[in-house]
Amino acid sequence: MAQQKTIRPTESELEILQVLWAKENATVREVHEILSVSKDVGYTTTLKLMQIMHEKGLVSRNDSSKTHIYQPVVSREKTQKHFVGKMIDNLFSGSPAQLVMQALGNHKTSPDELEEIQKLLNTLRK
Repeated sequence: MAQQKTIRPTESELEILQVLWAKENATVREVHEILSVSKDVGYTTTLKLMQIMHEKGLVSRNDSSKTHIYQPVVSREKTQKHFVGKMIDNLFSGSPAQLVMQALGNHKTSPDELEEIQKLLNTLRK
């Protein structure tokens, strides 16, 4: 298999991927119903975005039945790594520490999350 180039989803495509990552697979109607709870979006817009995502290789489509079922092709982890890397380079002058300090300083962090962060820091120090 040839080296796959990095596909950069748009903000709207990321919203659709979030639904597909959570559900593992879904129809356009299912994705649209979830998105429409928090966003004013038309069904045809969701359909068109998912068709474009299929053409770009972000999702696969099973069209063996009347209703097409979509699945994410890109993983959540790989997509997160890509965007965090770009964010560190572009917004924080290449400093992961600046990113972490900004994130922790501006968002409420639960004790469980702080414990996970501390474990990661301990692992990185070794």
